[in-house]
Amino acid sequence: MTQLSGGFAALGLHPNILAAVIATGYEEPSAIQLQSIPVILDGHDMIGQAQTGTGKTAAFALPILSRIDPAKREPQALILAPTRELALQVATAFETYAKQMPGVNVVAVYGGAPMGPQLKAIRNGAQIVVATPGRLVDHLRRDEKVLSTVQHLVLDEADEMLKLGFMDDLEVIFKAMPETRQSVLFSATLPHSIRAIAEKHLRNPKHVKIETKTQTVTAIEQAHLLVHADQKHSAVLRLLEVEEFDALIAFVRTKQATLDLAAALEAKGYKAAALNGDIAQNQRERVIDSLKDGRLDIVVATDVAARGLDVPRITHVMNVDMPYDPESYVHRIGRTGRAGRTGRALLLVTPRERRMLQVIERVTGQKVAEVRLPDAAAVLTARIKKLTSSLAPLVADAEATHGDLLDRLTADIGCSPRALAAALLRKATNGQALTLAEVEREQPLVPNSAPRERSERSGERSERGDVRERRAPMPLADGRARCRTALGARDGIAAKNLLGAILNEGGLAREAIGRIQVRDSFSLVELPEDGLERLLTKLKDTRVAGKQLKLRRYRED
Repeated sequence: MTQLSGGFAALGLHPNILAAVIATGYEEPSAIQLQSIPVILDGHDMIGQAQTGTGKTAAFALPILSRIDPAKREPQALILAPTRELALQVATAFETYAKQMPGVNVVAVYGGAPMGPQLKAIRNGAQIVVATPGRLVDHLRRDEKVLSTVQHLVLDEADEMLKLGFMDDLEVIFKAMPETRQSVLFSATLPHSIRAIAEKHLRNPKHVKIETKTQTVTAIEQAHLLVHADQKHSAVLRLLEVEEFDALIAFVRTKQATLDLAAALEAKGYKAAALNGDIAQNQRERVIDSLKDGRLDIVVATDVAARGLDVPRITHVMNVDMPYDPESYVHRIGRTGRAGRTGRALLLVTPRERRMLQVIERVTGQKVAEVRLPDAAAVLTARIKKLTSSLAPLVADAEATHGDLLDRLTADIGCSPRALAAALLRKATNGQALTLAEVEREQPLVPNSAPRERSERSGERSERGDVRERRAPMPLADGRARCRTALGARDGIAAKNLLGAILNEGGLAREAIGRIQVRDSFSLVELPEDGLERLLTKLKDTRVAGKQLKLRRYRED
């Protein structure tokens, strides 16, 4: 994190908040903190543009806590986050900074956990509510007055909220709060849809912008390896043999891939677990806690499941599957190298993904160096090094404590000390290959990417062939064109996902988009006829639920 002179003491924070910050070990505010804290303390609405990993949580948490009245047992501040993981991370930060403010309580409100205890905590007077939009709207249906006392609102990662389809939920939440509230919006990007929210719901906002595209990754050593798609599991196993890591997070694209790779790693003796959106919330929390305290060393995760994950032990990030865009890459590798720590990020690149690697390098402004996959000799060297490290501390007094036992065993067995030592080594290594020939047999890498590439092309053809699944489309309004995407209900797509993506990336107003019809294997969207080709070009790289939107004009033949 870039440090600037001045210190937190000069920013006008409440003395108890300042004491809590000093206790955490922070000495100098980051750029976003230095600029945002005075603005929020003065009560202004604000738009903050900053990437993840810049210290933006403290940028709004510290001044808001300084303005909270502990004597009032009612919700005073609402922080909205796009995912459960980020909501939990933000809530933990608030609890840390509020440690020296008796009477201030924080509640995290998110899906996947019982609603009763959350609503009870709010009604019992939690002053800070950190919530995901969907679950908060559920609470509002039970108690429409639950936000009536909120005076401070923060939208954290607002662009991500719109990508996840929370536009309608946000409007419900805005209406449930006093118009006199202070509103702060943080977003990595400011597309038209975000600016529209600011114009509608913020009052004369101050603007703070921090250029941090490269700062988020400068503390991280990056490297990529060229592999074929069907070599990935073997490549991961080889890399884990030679990389000296404390804890590692491996990113894959699908929920099933998290389970498959985690099972493969467990079978090889690694302490690994999967983390994806289908895993129950209490189990997800146990996985993260286990990674923090060392019961787990590796977590295999999807992007959404890992959002907000901040574990100091993580020294390595491994991108087993290529991220869909450069922003996702920056977010992924930002799980290591945080708060001044160093880290290492590895990216597996298939031949078809080289262009995306170039895009990542261009956007981040950094070269991702190519390294070669460790060969059998490197794996053998690493294994022997680990064995040496584990045995070296035991040698010093071993002869004094176990020398007589060694003499007895060699006599009873009728073997030499060398033969007995070799047998004990075999037992200690569980039969692990420790010769070059054995390692080569154990971890073969046979280049063969054709099956994967053929299946991908055939998958694209099957999507184009799904136009037979027809029901008569609804009548089309004047001035609108009907467009089609091959994404449908079977891809986990809902109308709000398409709406959020088009609003966020297309720069349209909400009323410009007509009906959205989601079918099993495709969806239809009504868009303005005027400027349609320009709009489709703007949306060509847009992704929804991790898949490319690929909208095109729908011909009703």
